Amino acid sequence: MSEECVPEGLDLKERCEEELWELINDNRHRISLGVQPCNLIPYLRQARVLSEMDQDEILSCHNLTNRSMRTSYMLDLLRTQGRNGAVALLESLMIHYPILYTHVTGQKPSTEPSGFSGLIKYSELTEYLVRAVTGMQKELQQARCEAGRMSARCASLESEIGQIMAQEEKSRCLQSENERLRRHLFSLQHDVTKLKDEKCDLYMRYTAAIEEKSAVNMRLHDLNLQVYQLQTELQKAKKESEFQQRRSLRRASQPAYPRLQEGVGSLPCQLVKAGRDILAQDLAEAIDSHAELAEQLRCYREENEKVFNENKGLLDQKECLSLQVQQLTLDCNLHQQKSTVIQNQIRELQAERDQAYLSRNEAQSVIARVLAEKDTLRCQLVELQERVFSLQANHNSRRQQSCDESEAEWESPRSSFEDSTIRPRRRLCRMDAVNPISMSASNSECEDPTAGSVRSNIADPPGLESLRRREEELHADSSLEKAETDSLTDSFEFILHVGNEDEHTPRLSPATVSSPDGLSRTTPPPFLMRSRPKALRVNARVLSFSFQGEALLSQLAVVGGNKTGVFVHQVTEGSAAHTVGISPGAQIVEVKYEHNQKALQMVLEDSTLEEALWALGQVTGLCNLSLRHRQDDYEVLLQKLKSSQTSSGDSFYVRVNMSFPAGPNGSLAVSCNDILHVTNTRPINSEDSWHASQVHPCQLLALKSGTVPNYYRAQRLLIRIIEEMSFQTKKSQKNKEKAVRIVSTGRQGRNPLWVSVEDEKTLESGDSSASKTCMSLMPYTLVTPHYPPICRPVLLLPTVLGRILDKKLEGWQGFQLCEPEMLNASEHGARLQRSEILEECEQGGNCCYTLQSVNKVMKKGIHCVLPLGLDCVRRLHRAQIFPIIIFIGQSARSARKLRAKLHRHSQSEEQLLACSRSEEPLLDKLPCLYHSVTPDSWCDQASLLTSLRTIIREEQQKIVWVEPDLW
Repeated sequence: MSEECVPEGLDLKERCEEELWELINDNRHRISLGVQPCNLIPYLRQARVLSEMDQDEILSCHNLTNRSMRTSYMLDLLRTQGRNGAVALLESLMIHYPILYTHVTGQKPSTEPSGFSGLIKYSELTEYLVRAVTGMQKELQQARCEAGRMSARCASLESEIGQIMAQEEKSRCLQSENERLRRHLFSLQHDVTKLKDEKCDLYMRYTAAIEEKSAVNMRLHDLNLQVYQLQTELQKAKKESEFQQRRSLRRASQPAYPRLQEGVGSLPCQLVKAGRDILAQDLAEAIDSHAELAEQLRCYREENEKVFNENKGLLDQKECLSLQVQQLTLDCNLHQQKSTVIQNQIRELQAERDQAYLSRNEAQSVIARVLAEKDTLRCQLVELQERVFSLQANHNSRRQQSCDESEAEWESPRSSFEDSTIRPRRRLCRMDAVNPISMSASNSECEDPTAGSVRSNIADPPGLESLRRREEELHADSSLEKAETDSLTDSFEFILHVGNEDEHTPRLSPATVSSPDGLSRTTPPPFLMRSRPKALRVNARVLSFSFQGEALLSQLAVVGGNKTGVFVHQVTEGSAAHTVGISPGAQIVEVKYEHNQKALQMVLEDSTLEEALWALGQVTGLCNLSLRHRQDDYEVLLQKLKSSQTSSGDSFYVRVNMSFPAGPNGSLAVSCNDILHVTNTRPINSEDSWHASQVHPCQLLALKSGTVPNYYRAQRLLIRIIEEMSFQTKKSQKNKEKAVRIVSTGRQGRNPLWVSVEDEKTLESGDSSASKTCMSLMPYTLVTPHYPPICRPVLLLPTVLGRILDKKLEGWQGFQLCEPEMLNASEHGARLQRSEILEECEQGGNCCYTLQSVNKVMKKGIHCVLPLGLDCVRRLHRAQIFPIIIFIGQSARSARKLRAKLHRHSQSEEQLLACSRSEEPLLDKLPCLYHSVTPDSWCDQASLLTSLRTIIREEQQKIVWVEPDLW
């Protein structure tokens, strides 16, 4: 029908707008069914009949549900463009759908579009591409230059920033040191003020004692007066009694007179005796009060002298600190002066280097000029020699002509001379040792006086800096060209593949792109570069699901542990978890929920199975579950569980801090300081137990397996044991082995082995004060295995005995005593800041034991004997050095065995026992195991040294188990 409507020879240019659109509308149904808009839109965009907004609306509108509707909507938009829209549509059909074009117009498609729509013709496309490539190359060159300048500027700024940061760090260190010294000075001043106050109190008390003494003297005086008055009254009473006796003798009868006389005689004796008793008692009280006052006065004087000596010592320390501050200030000024002098010397060296380069260039130019003059003189010499040869040849020829017999012999030298006259020698000249093509580059490089060049035509060889710069430039150019080629190829493939979505449309290949010179090339032109990078697919991303988590453990079941991760194992059909799309094989990373109007967050990425079940059981109401898809790891875990290779995904090591005997149902007997490998925190039919096995001391091998109480049950047992121990007598405790190791932590949470559960607001604010408000007794502590080096250091305790035995160990083969180092003030401060100083020496100064001295001995492959205390253990652990700690228990009997050695080193038995009693409780605070030697296991010093050698050899082969920091 189309062929009947449109004559065979009628051209589209001759048709008007209405005729063209009537022709298109007659075939609108066929066009809507057979045309894909994404194939025609690029051509229509180039013909400027569709805009970018039209393209987005056609391809992305939700109302256009199928391809026919999108094509029909595109025809409506082209109808608004009039004749240009109709012509552009027909030309695009002629290019992409030639059969449909023939059905619509009744004409065969031509090999070249009409050009009516303003498109670029095929003949002009090559020229257009060349111009575009040239422009883009110029822009690329400019961008490279700008990038080079910016990179240089960035490098200079980075160097300046580094210098500024270094200066800032130095100033910060000096400020911190100054602040520390100021704080120390303030504390000393506070102590001095406190001592002054105490001294004033002592003076006041002394004054009060003097006043009390004077009051006692006054009381004594009053008592003496009272005694005198009593004596006077007694005498008066005697006289009165005598007078009354005389009167009574006169009146009394003779039988009553003896009794009266006896009573009157006994009365003065009684009065005298009572007075004497009162005076003696008062005198004794006065003497006692005098003695007490004298004793208090003596104590006050001793305390005053002690305070005076302490004040004097503090003043001396203050003077020492002020001297150290002055010394540090002088050292700082000296370092600044040294740095200034070094910088000045560097500037002078740079100036001398530049002057040497200039002198070298001048010398090279002079040498070149002299060589040129020599070449000229050599040329002149060659010309003169040629003239001499020619004159000699003429002379010989004249002399030979007179001789006819030698005519045959004349021809050969004549021909040779004629050849020499015909072909004179080539003039000598000095040739350049480089390619003439690179002369321009070499000349430009020779202008730089600071560096030589391999392309230079000067007589001296090129410098090393020039060779290095040339190699870097060539390497940078090759790498840049390779990167540009790869990026252009990648971007070209991206654009071509995006534009050709129809499987019937032929796709272009980078190998088919041709260059303007007609040669094939595999890299696309630079204007086809992609504007954004390729999108990468992330396989291990975390997805969050929000749903009602009431009775969450009834909605889903979990498996796994801290080693493999906690996975969703089963999901109840119809539950809220199943509705939101949670499926088995997903790892639970995090759970969030609200409790008492607080948002709680629990991270379960590295949690045990017991912790995960407890955390999921706490969820009430709306919860947010973060999951990570790890189907392959989940299937591997299921295979191991089915084959009984493992019972769960838990695996961690703990140190036991208590002892409990074996029980029923396969309970494991454990002693204090044993190492256990926990492999299941929720065994079957036992919710309050763990499945664990004892670890071999030298290898990570399981010895005896069984169940042990979990953390909470073990904590209750530990509290019960401590309560029982508090009621036991000291005598019963001496005969028992150690059953409890008291370990506490300041970390807040239900279980110190677990990840802490905290409020999200607390996590965001970073307030850590709440985590330090309580302490928790720990029946188990986490430990990690460390394999010791060839020879571990040796630390003997108690320190009083260790100082004696260290000298003995130093004489053994394979042992060496750690020697102290004498450091200056600046080096001492730097090493102290880096925590490299283990302990200060007793003689004071800057002599101390350092990590470097220990490492120096260990590198020799021998044991380093440490004459240090317990404070060095944690410092050594931070440096990954794990010493052998041996504690030699002491008793009164064992101390008597070492009496001679102790007296030889100015020590006593009481000091040894006191040191042992003070250091033994500190051993439980160590983050590692130690070996204890009982007092009854050795009889003399020789047997003790023999047992020490055996212990060191056994401890060297063991694994070192280290606890983390619990505070």
